Amino acid sequence: GEEIDIPIQEVVVGDVVIVRPGEKVPVDGEIVEGSSSVDESMVTGESVPVEKQRGDEVIGATINKTGSFKFRTARVGKDTLLAQIVRLVKEAQGSKAPIQKLADRVTGVFVPGVILIAIATFIIWYGITKNLTMAAISAVSVLIIACPCALGLATPTSVMVGTGKGAENGILIKGADSLEIAHKINTIVLDKTGTITKGKPTVTNYITVRGTAESNEIKLLRMTAAVERKSEHPLAEAIVEYAREQGADFPLPEPENFEAFGGMGVQGIVSDRLIQIGTARWMKELGIETSNLESHQDKWQGEGKTTSWIAVDGEIEGLVGISDTVKKDSGGVVKTLQKMGIEVVMLTGDNQKTAEAIAKEVGISRVFAEVRPEQKAEIIKSIQGEKIGRNIKRIVAMVGDGINDAPALALADVGIAIGTGTDVAIAAGDITLISGELTGIVTAIQLSKATMQNIKQNLFFAFIYNTLGIPIAAGILYPLTGWLLNPIIAGGAMAFSSVSVVTNALRLRKFEVR
Repeated sequence: GEEIDIPIQEVVVGDVVIVRPGEKVPVDGEIVEGSSSVDESMVTGESVPVEKQRGDEVIGATINKTGSFKFRTARVGKDTLLAQIVRLVKEAQGSKAPIQKLADRVTGVFVPGVILIAIATFIIWYGITKNLTMAAISAVSVLIIACPCALGLATPTSVMVGTGKGAENGILIKGADSLEIAHKINTIVLDKTGTITKGKPTVTNYITVRGTAESNEIKLLRMTAAVERKSEHPLAEAIVEYAREQGADFPLPEPENFEAFGGMGVQGIVSDRLIQIGTARWMKELGIETSNLESHQDKWQGEGKTTSWIAVDGEIEGLVGISDTVKKDSGGVVKTLQKMGIEVVMLTGDNQKTAEAIAKEVGISRVFAEVRPEQKAEIIKSIQGEKIGRNIKRIVAMVGDGINDAPALALADVGIAIGTGTDVAIAAGDITLISGELTGIVTAIQLSKATMQNIKQNLFFAFIYNTLGIPIAAGILYPLTGWLLNPIIAGGAMAFSSVSVVTNALRLRKFEVR
């Protein structure tokens, strides 16, 4: 097609855009031609450029470093990731932390109390001295110095700086309540695929029942890929890609009566044959015998691989072994969280042997395997009902990236979504790790702790200021020194208290991950 220059406002979904070295990616999309390294630090906080090639997603506002590429636009305008980040950060900065509600309740009592103290000050000093001017000055000084500005600024300024700092580090915190509770987390539940692992599985093993004739294998693989192409599951994508690599004819036929069974498998009719692909558990529920290939399954699962059974018209015809590489930071993050006194649990729909192999690799001892999507939320609820020791309540964070994780993310005390996952999971999460790296969990907890310490310092300053300032303004020192607080000085002191609170909140800008 013809290459033309148009304003960014005129780019629409489906357009193919060319990005050359040094240029900024204008909107979100998927690379269709070429490769390059892209600086995503503005969005994810990661300083190292990310290698991109055909099929990879690119994010608007990131900078192309080396090569040229073409990408097809997927989200434009207010739908881009950057626009969503800006909107959500604004909403989070305007939200109230639960501790702010305490400050609001105190202020609700404080203001009428100050008015009563001012009236009492006027009455007492006028009664003692019969000096109207002195009594009025003392009462006005009380009202000025006790202005609750510092109390009102104590929480929102810290929340604003804290959520901004989170966004700077690739952590999108959607509300002040999440920011407050994150440092109390004592149990973290991690999904496996796409969270502990990279979520980009590849087929490593494939065997058929009817011998090794290449034509039989390719024919079965093509029918399997035709059904899996209708699924959004990462394992399905791996099988489709493997079929392409093995030389199966594309385009694939369109399956009829396609159905997906969450956490179990998929089925569809191809060339008048019923194709079912899924777990051994599902096959047994369907009454399909799997003993002829179970030795292969046991071996592959012991290596940490996921297996998918292929049945044709109710009989097993093949078995696929799929490997998903563990993220390089998973083991280190699990170890760090455990050192922080946090129990780490793994939750997955995968089989027990594969789950235990992956868990052992990253250092997790408690594993829930073969869990259906609807059971994930139930397990989160069950863990929340447990106690640590005799009376410590579990504060549970769920970390996931898939559609099937969304109910669990919503039910957990803090839902942490992987930014490279599905839109449904991201929408259900309270915190989003934009880069998808698990180190963001540690950063979010540390940032929460730093922000809450900052808020408590601000509230302490505000309360101490009023505790000392009101008696002085009321003239408690006058009998000893003959000195009354001038309303102008009281106004300056009030302004100073607000400045000190804001200045202390700004110290959060120097927050660094330890």
